[in-house]
Amino acid sequence: MTEFVDGNRITLLRSGVEYFPALEAEFDAARREIHLETYIFEDDASGRAIASALARAARRGVATHVMVDGFGSKDMNPELVTELKAAGVHLLVYRPDISPWSFQRARLRRLPRQVAVIAARVAFAGGINIIDDINTPGHTPPRFDYAVRVQGPLVARMYPVVKRLWALVTATQFKSVWPRLRDLGPFTVPRGGQRAGFLVRDNFRHRRDIEQAYLAAIEQARSEILVANPYFFPGLSFRRALMDAAARGVRVVLLLQGRVEYVLLHYASRALYGAFLDAGIEIHEYHKSFLHAKVAVIDQHWATVGSSNIDPFSLLLAREANIVIEDRGFAAQLRQSLTAAMADGARQLRREGWKDQPLTRRTITWICYGLARLLTGVFAYGRAQEFT
Repeated sequence: MTEFVDGNRITLLRSGVEYFPALEAEFDAARREIHLETYIFEDDASGRAIASALARAARRGVATHVMVDGFGSKDMNPELVTELKAAGVHLLVYRPDISPWSFQRARLRRLPRQVAVIAARVAFAGGINIIDDINTPGHTPPRFDYAVRVQGPLVARMYPVVKRLWALVTATQFKSVWPRLRDLGPFTVPRGGQRAGFLVRDNFRHRRDIEQAYLAAIEQARSEILVANPYFFPGLSFRRALMDAAARGVRVVLLLQGRVEYVLLHYASRALYGAFLDAGIEIHEYHKSFLHAKVAVIDQHWATVGSSNIDPFSLLLAREANIVIEDRGFAAQLRQSLTAAMADGARQLRREGWKDQPLTRRTITWICYGLARLLTGVFAYGRAQEFT
């Protein structure tokens, strides 16, 4: 169950155009401590701007911590790493040992969440990596994604999470003693009127928190469910919840990736489209640019923005983070943005046309679906039956 706290100010940020300037400004305003977690840290225009802000903070004495994922940032420019460390930035790599020949489940326990906490005063979360989303050959920029800026008591829930992961990785890699959380003072001063919660997914106490929050909101829906997700391969419980909602008269709309990014998951997820369309669920495929948004709006008052896809990797293995907001104003703003994106860059799939696909395409789709199920069974512990 989502633990909500009141008194927050949650600001929606659309793509890197709004996210990177806001993040850089807060890094420049920091006086005590910065924590940044990101899956990708690219050496491009956006990455350099953020790296420079981090370096400036470290040079003026701010305790600056950056954690990148060992797979997503495996090609991080060594010169950029050297520059950050020379400035005094503390840099850690989450699970750096990656072998292409290893089939152990642990190699898929990645850190795809994007979270930043600045001195326990302001925080950011969402799906936007530290990578330029304007210089994106082959499609119309920017990459379609969201993040949120968080001020208020919810930051106090986010701060210990990033601190503990930093401590865990530090202790694991360097065998050091577990550091204590710094006392940065009370963080519960209200900054707005929004009710919000912070959810994480890990392999210990919070294995299903994000999925259960989605399911609870879907099961309570009465008018509309709008979900945008790039890698949509939900398990049986999730699929049934959406279909049950459609059966009781709820409008269910899925905004999904139209461009092929990962071939196996792209075609495997499309094996589910027929059942969704038969159930009366709308499917819109986004083609204008790469869809990277992991957001939802339900009944125009419940919304979530985060890093979690709705697929076995995100829901069963990865460390993810989502913000859940119960606020009609925020939900209306996000819904309006999604609706505009659908009108401008998406195509709705029709049930009649979907049934008339060529045999070759249908064959490829079901082969990919079978392979995806097999891999889920290998890597997803004892819960593979959920993804059948």
